[in-house]
Amino acid sequence: MLDGHLVDVGDLVLHDAGMDIRSPTHELTRAAAALRSRRTAMARKAPWPVSFDGLAALRGVGGIASEATASKRKRPDPDDDEAYPAFANDADPWKAHFAEIDAVLDRTTRVLAGETPLPKSRSHLVYDPDQDEAEAEDLWLDFVKRMNHWPAVAAAAMAWNAWLDLNLYTRLPWLGLTMAASILRARGLTNFLLPLAAGFKQSKFRPQGREAAKEKLDGFCSVIEEALDIANKDLERLILARELMGRVTAKTRSNSKLPELVDLFLSRPLVTVPLGAKLLKVTPKAVDLMLAQLGGALPRELTGRTRYRAWGIV
Repeated sequence: MLDGHLVDVGDLVLHDAGMDIRSPTHELTRAAAALRSRRTAMARKAPWPVSFDGLAALRGVGGIASEATASKRKRPDPDDDEAYPAFANDADPWKAHFAEIDAVLDRTTRVLAGETPLPKSRSHLVYDPDQDEAEAEDLWLDFVKRMNHWPAVAAAAMAWNAWLDLNLYTRLPWLGLTMAASILRARGLTNFLLPLAAGFKQSKFRPQGREAAKEKLDGFCSVIEEALDIANKDLERLILARELMGRVTAKTRSNSKLPELVDLFLSRPLVTVPLGAKLLKVTPKAVDLMLAQLGGALPRELTGRTRYRAWGIV
């Protein structure tokens, strides 16, 4: 319900491709990428975004693989006793290592046979070919893994600071804060991704790289406070809109599509007539009639145009 609204940047005009046929601006393209990365992070269980596969998917390199496919690609942890069981008589201490090699050969055979899609490789930065992007990514993931015992907020703060220090993916400036929000969600501190990029925009904290550890933590906490304030305001706005529209839907027939239209408003940053007709499987004229039926409870009209009109709870 909240993810369609609690997004970091510019998600208010991204939902309905049928709104206009003009080419999107650079800002809209970036906003669409940010929204896609957030929804990708929310599509799987919390620890997944903070992994090689998750980070690649959030960057848009690969799709969201299934749990079974992800588990097949996961390499055994050398420190995992189950992956490398101890041998009481040390008859074959290399058995687990040879089993891993056999698994690699088996995956390679499946790739060559066309059964498994070959993952795309990580490329270097466009503007800095001397920096090894893959190595920096591995360093960051290892750093995050070593902070497993840290408190959630401190771990997220240091992970974001390490992201900035390693200069990771400068063309995706929202991704570092999305990963920090994913760490907070993975630790159980939140059930959804906090809009940390929006909170960072509202806060006065701007990391310069010269701050002490306490200053970095205090600055990140100020970002969290601003993000929570934005999230709470969005939540209050959604609750109020649901109550107003609920008064209208309480008087409708049992087979009315109006309650479904209300759910659409609550789950989308904006709704248009073509979008409503497609998702509710009704005619555009029926959507127009339902919008008129909402009357004063109808969410605000966003475009101010006679064509390509859109309504949303913002």
